[in-house]
Amino acid sequence: MARFLIELKHSDEHDGCVRALEAIERYGSHYMTHADWGCKDGTHCSWLIVDLDTREEAVRMVPVGFREEARIVMLNRFTKDEIASLVESLND
Repeated sequence: MARFLIELKHSDEHDGCVRALEAIERYGSHYMTHADWGCKDGTHCSWLIVDLDTREEAVRMVPVGFREEARIVMLNRFTKDEIASLVESLND
């Protein structure tokens, strides 16, 4: 299973927030109940981190009207050994 960050941006006007929230609520998705939003701090974005098998599953979590603009990033962590190997490859 992979971990994905889903980021949705919307207009920074009040109407943009309302439209985004309405659309996502109408979609009735897991997104609405688990996403974090930055609107109240002036960053008109929402973020959701999910564990899924494929990127396509992450795309399907996004309401259709937002899919084209959504940014979906597969996340990873590095082990100490991986970092050491990467640093070593720079020195070759």
